[in-house]
Amino acid sequence: MRSFEQNLALYAELTIREGVGLQPSQELLLFAEIGDAPFVRLLVSEAYRLGAKNVEVMWSDSQVTLARFQEGSDEAISYAQAWLLDGVARAHREGAARLAVASADPGLLSGISPERIATHGRIQGAARKAISELVAGFAINWCVVGAASPAWAAKVFPGLPAEEAVAKLWDAIFLTSRVHESNPIAAWVAHSEGLERRVEQLNGLRFDALHFRGPGTDLRIGLVENHLWAGGRGRAKNGVICSPNIPTEEVFCMPHRLRVDGKVSSTKPLSVRGQVLEGIEVEFKGGEAVRVSARQGQETLQRLIDTDDGAKRLGEVALVPNSAKVAQAGILFYNTLYDENAASHIALGASYAENLDGYDSMSEEERLAHGANDSIIHVDWMIGSAQVDVDGLAADGSPTPLMRAGEWV
Repeated sequence: MRSFEQNLALYAELTIREGVGLQPSQELLLFAEIGDAPFVRLLVSEAYRLGAKNVEVMWSDSQVTLARFQEGSDEAISYAQAWLLDGVARAHREGAARLAVASADPGLLSGISPERIATHGRIQGAARKAISELVAGFAINWCVVGAASPAWAAKVFPGLPAEEAVAKLWDAIFLTSRVHESNPIAAWVAHSEGLERRVEQLNGLRFDALHFRGPGTDLRIGLVENHLWAGGRGRAKNGVICSPNIPTEEVFCMPHRLRVDGKVSSTKPLSVRGQVLEGIEVEFKGGEAVRVSARQGQETLQRLIDTDDGAKRLGEVALVPNSAKVAQAGILFYNTLYDENAASHIALGASYAENLDGYDSMSEEERLAHGANDSIIHVDWMIGSAQVDVDGLAADGSPTPLMRAGEWV
């Protein structure tokens, strides 16, 4: 048994070496909450040990964020710090890697007007578009990892004393990232190679569409022609191999923006924009969400899909088995980084460039014509469970079983 401090150090090493894939003489932009400082210091030390030329920590504070929404004027809600965001985009264009530490309170903005949240999200999304395109286009090596915070732990483990809840959440983070293994890096590499074999298999099958069936769900998702499945580690356009998400259990592909039809129901709550949405139901016709509802967070969901035209369409479909390590943890994390890796899911909004062969050589018009989706949002929500089956469909509609009761056939 290792101590918490030993596990945290190993987690930092895994994050920098296998997550970010940081290279000697590379710069790193690190985004984290001030409460994550002990973990961030370990990350910074590990980065410099690997030869980073600079690690720039971009601190945030959830209470400062909350103050903007509670006390800020309409001008404050509608303001985006372009001077800072332009600088971040420039750093990435010049080769800086990116690491984000996720630890936010899932319900931070639960008492805030959805209109104010939607306005701020739309303005920020537009201002961050250059950054989003660099990240989604895999121009740089990047990674997102989790860190336990008291507010997040209290949501996951309500009723437990704060210290115990944080300890249990850290334990779940270590479990799902394979830090509990005798050699975490070797275990992560072996897991990633397994995902890569699954990707190779799916790319060889060349399905025309996927068909999801389960309680409240009968959904056909057409895939773009010349699609590419991805998952696990990937090679960024700068040549660096990295793991964008720790943990990760998914293999994912690009839906055709005009070929999604049917009804689908969420199987887990969704934490988005500081609020928690539950009981999501959406009907698609010709790729567009024509009817949406949520048992909790209806207005937030509606404003989300009203962000722009692309927000009404899908940019990603991902398959995750129930036997995945995150699902085995038996925890509802209220954090998409984790919950999306416990169940198959879809994403409203922007597509990922890596899922379409030849994407970079296409014009924006050609990408749309091929079925790629463009939006300033990308929001994953979970639709898989032990009651959901998935078939791959050939061009003539003939099915091949892929998942039964949430497991690979």
